[in-house]
Amino acid sequence: MNKLSLLDVGFFIAESEASPKHVAGLMIFKRPPRATAAFAADLYRDFLTFTQVESPFNRVIHFSLTGMPTWEEAESIDLAQHVFYHKLVRGRNGRDELYRLVADLHQPTLDRARPLWEVHVIDGVSEGRFGVYVKVHHATADGVTLMRFAANSLSMTAAECELKPLWATPHATGDGKKRLQDKLARSLLDDLAGVGRRLFGIGRLAAMMLLESVKLTKNAISLPFVADGNTPLTGQVTAGRQFASASVSMERVNRVRSRTRSTLNHVALTCLDGALRHYLADEGVELSRPITIQMPVNLRKEGDIGGGNKIGIVQVELSPPTDDPYVRLRNIGFSLRNVRQMIDGVVPEAIESYTILTALVGQLAELLGLSEALPPTGNVLVSNVPGPSEYLYLKGARLEELHPISTLPAGNLLNITLFSYAGQLYFGLIASDQLPHLDRLSDYVAEAFSELEQAVLEDGKPVS
Repeated sequence: MNKLSLLDVGFFIAESEASPKHVAGLMIFKRPPRATAAFAADLYRDFLTFTQVESPFNRVIHFSLTGMPTWEEAESIDLAQHVFYHKLVRGRNGRDELYRLVADLHQPTLDRARPLWEVHVIDGVSEGRFGVYVKVHHATADGVTLMRFAANSLSMTAAECELKPLWATPHATGDGKKRLQDKLARSLLDDLAGVGRRLFGIGRLAAMMLLESVKLTKNAISLPFVADGNTPLTGQVTAGRQFASASVSMERVNRVRSRTRSTLNHVALTCLDGALRHYLADEGVELSRPITIQMPVNLRKEGDIGGGNKIGIVQVELSPPTDDPYVRLRNIGFSLRNVRQMIDGVVPEAIESYTILTALVGQLAELLGLSEALPPTGNVLVSNVPGPSEYLYLKGARLEELHPISTLPAGNLLNITLFSYAGQLYFGLIASDQLPHLDRLSDYVAEAFSELEQAVLEDGKPVS
């Protein structure tokens, strides 16, 4: 039995039919050479033979009226309720149809009476491909943890054909007897010290925000609830999902990074800022202030590979309006440095508490149907999940693409997740059906990168 953190519990409290709280990934594989058309169907049947389910995939949530919810081991697990097979029809089996199916699979909530995960094998994708869509409740794992689970279930070479489904593969989650012993071994003094650090950090963070709000500092920290709510990006989240993606080669990204001495986040957010500005202009919206994103930050200590969630979410102002991609890059770099200083200046517990408080305000607005009227926490949530740099394989089938698919926070109709894998940077866009022309926004991401690339690699452009 394992207790949940406050953040994990929050995902259950915030969940509704209109706003499910799970994270997912779409893996697109190429059938091995000389494999038959039945490869994916055979894979699905093989999956069903792995009935030994490992933690955390063998746990169900238990709610109590007298204490915090806990994870408990399921008495039995019927794989037929967790592993599913779909086949696209020839002629309607391209990327658009695949994404539509995945969006439909992503909408329903997971059944809390069972372990909170599903795996869907999607057969018949064009050009000899098939998909595997995996979704896990956010209280079980954050995006980084889910991708680690997925990578652990795959092989490094095509020659390794041993099947290792992620639910049947032991994962280091930090659960079990050692975790309980470590917790019991902590002294009361250590617990009190932790509370003191949290309170001091919250006070420090509150002081920083107060100084910024009364303009005694300028752009030292981004504030919540100041984003412009008059855009199609925010509002009351309703049921119905759509999914789109974009990708850029890491070779091109690294050339820009090297030329400008920027990070991956600098470059990716510059592309998204340009794409979002273009998209909003199409929708008749011209913002006079920077777009504000919500950005998850990893709060895990080095070496911590536990399950659950250890993340904070902070606000980042992107660039003020500009037509120069290079200026946009520099402005975003400045904002990210300020965010880094803020995170380094307070303890992780304070960032976690701040995340819970701001999420609670947004969630109350959504529950009361006020998301259309009140300022949003941010215009869009953008996260970055690092992935393997080399190709992975499933029973000899090469994993060609891996697209992250997240959940929509309260008041946001769009969530964008970055994922780097095998020489490509992927942008996974999940949105409510209310958001118009999502495919257009994904096209603008690639266009914005080309504009940035041209701006910084042309002769005579300064190196910073």
